[in-house]
Amino acid sequence: MRSTTPMPGNPWPHDMSITVEDRPQLLLELLWIREAHDLRPVGETLPPRLIETPAAAANPVDAVTRDRWSAAWSRIWEDVLAHAAVEPDRGLLDAVFSSDLSSTERERLLRELVGPAWRDEFGGDVFDDEAYRDWERRGFDSHVETRPTTLAESPEHRDVEALVDAWRRGLLKVVTIPCRELHVRQIGPHALLVTDEVRSDSAQYRSALGSFAPKG
Repeated sequence: MRSTTPMPGNPWPHDMSITVEDRPQLLLELLWIREAHDLRPVGETLPPRLIETPAAAANPVDAVTRDRWSAAWSRIWEDVLAHAAVEPDRGLLDAVFSSDLSSTERERLLRELVGPAWRDEFGGDVFDDEAYRDWERRGFDSHVETRPTTLAESPEHRDVEALVDAWRRGLLKVVTIPCRELHVRQIGPHALLVTDEVRSDSAQYRSALGSFAPKG
């Protein structure tokens, strides 16, 4: 989100650019795995459970695998979350589409651009599951139905004063997850993680933006 030219009376600074990642695919995959496979990860900053509880995985794993996945989940979540907090490297994005690259080099750059994922450690077979496809489809449909139809209706324009203050303190990106409760967490020096519930509620969103603090 950015205003291209100064506009008198517009509370949105023309040079303010904010990215809102409201459907972070790799984080959503992890949230689904945790609940569909009944994982029990341990950690102090774990996200709350999903608003819409997914059905149990159609292809369940054995207890040994479930324990191994549970032990790794928090670490992978933190890695994926750290990458989600960073804006994509434009130079890297341009390089991916260079005609001079070999297929091996292009694949390496794509992996760097996409960042860490559950698949890196455990493969992608877990997503070849009708329960996942159904949950993903329902989540996408709900996301489309509830999105603001104009920029003026977005939470960022609704609460622009609080957003501007946070931007001046270094905020560049907001990442949202469809989880319960009022979960807010600063991720890195320039990003904030919030639940959809927080972002949709003006008072809670202003409070979350107000909590953002510079990190040296």
